[in-house]
Amino acid sequence: MATREHAHVRVAVIGSGFGGLGAAIRLRREGITDFVILERADAVGGTWRDNSYPGCACDVPSHLYSFSFAPNPAWPRNFSGQPHIRAYLERVTDTYGLRPHLRFDSEVLSARWDADALHWQLETAGGSLTADVVVSATGPLSDAKIPDIPGLETFPGRVFHSSRWDHDYDLRGKHVAMIGTGASAIQIVPSIQPTVDRLTLFQRTPAWVLPRADRQISGLEKWLHGNIPLTRSVRRQLLWIIRELQVSAFTKRPSELGLVENIAKAHLRRAVKDPALRARLTPDYRIGCKRILLSNTYYPALAQPNVDLVTSGLKEIRGNVLVAADGTETEADAIVFGTGFHVTDMPIASRVTGANGTTLAEEWKDGMEGLRGTTAAGFPNFLTIIGPNTGLGNSSMILMIEAQLNYLADYVSHLDTLGGKIALNARPSAVHAWNHFVQQRMERTVWTTGGCDSWYLDANGRNTTAWPGTTAEFRKATRKVDLAEYEVLRPPHERVTALTAPAATTTGATA
Repeated sequence: MATREHAHVRVAVIGSGFGGLGAAIRLRREGITDFVILERADAVGGTWRDNSYPGCACDVPSHLYSFSFAPNPAWPRNFSGQPHIRAYLERVTDTYGLRPHLRFDSEVLSARWDADALHWQLETAGGSLTADVVVSATGPLSDAKIPDIPGLETFPGRVFHSSRWDHDYDLRGKHVAMIGTGASAIQIVPSIQPTVDRLTLFQRTPAWVLPRADRQISGLEKWLHGNIPLTRSVRRQLLWIIRELQVSAFTKRPSELGLVENIAKAHLRRAVKDPALRARLTPDYRIGCKRILLSNTYYPALAQPNVDLVTSGLKEIRGNVLVAADGTETEADAIVFGTGFHVTDMPIASRVTGANGTTLAEEWKDGMEGLRGTTAAGFPNFLTIIGPNTGLGNSSMILMIEAQLNYLADYVSHLDTLGGKIALNARPSAVHAWNHFVQQRMERTVWTTGGCDSWYLDANGRNTTAWPGTTAEFRKATRKVDLAEYEVLRPPHERVTALTAPAATTTGATA
């Protein structure tokens, strides 16, 4: 809890994951110290605090999945686990002196724009406050999504989502049902398979899985990265370049991904000798259409005798019996949902009311739209970190976050430069033009043409999640705020004064 209470702050940051902590650090670098970080939990870390399931780790190399301004030369592995990433975020919080700005147990219940005062009124679980600027960094992977399964309430056993793992429940000797085959499931399955009595995996759609080039980082590498900064910079740069070179296959020439599919099929053949099981695990869509997964242990776990694969989604539950859409029935002691998050319908949007008296969720009912992935028309001085169409399919989200931090810094700088009590409101025409540009580019991508239904798509089948370009392109697009894309708002009394002031009597050229 922050040691000093504020009735009003310059900036309120919502969330303390990578996005929120990054925003706070950037504000301090810009000389702004009048801000708070509103966190609904009792610790920092965001998704890396919440996701503590067995085997949880990142699928982006650690030296790229960290802030460029806060390198960690001591990463233990190429792909570090959740405990190390969470510890990194705790260290970053301390290193940059963010503790006094944190308000824990302060979930934002509502945020309402006050057009007269030109500020936001926020109600939180920890109290009320107002802020000139709100930075929403709740992230797309923060609110668990559990499907509405008939009979779920009748299940007598334990039920939990992968992001809310029940560590008090002992899975040893239990029959566990795993629902979903996404990024969390492929880490959970091999982690719990050796200890459970039986594991049943419900698979609606098989995933493309590539080998995971993971290894322990040597002591020599750590010494070099800690004592010769150039070595860690080169490592990060090479990791970035490799992923930038892959982008065109995802966004312009999906047919080139056929070679990657062959690698994934060979990986499957090596791990699963049973041709019938292999066939059930082989996708029928273009690789990359859904998130590509990395694992060396997922397929071997599925081939074990205590694992059953049900190639159908869960349809209903009758007591302790789970019934699949294809009629398969199985008994279970526990159900683990690895069914993802509210990505295209971010819950925070229903709590934010803008200048027109409508919520962000209402404005986005036909699909999310954000100017440069950051601002929305009718919501002045409200910026979203990891907003619409900022997600990636092959690289580090920290790169996108840092690009948006540049935009945030320039945004706040404009508020200072313009002077007085003002706000910037994204023009609808600018938002629509940007969204049209993004959606046009989306037409050629693997996410649109790949032949699958993924969490990148909203209820209308539009991809409002992914960025159809390189991180360098996004960084260029968000380097500076274009004031032509915004309406400058001033307090009512200043607007009235400007309209009623007598005409100037001086002579000379007019502006």
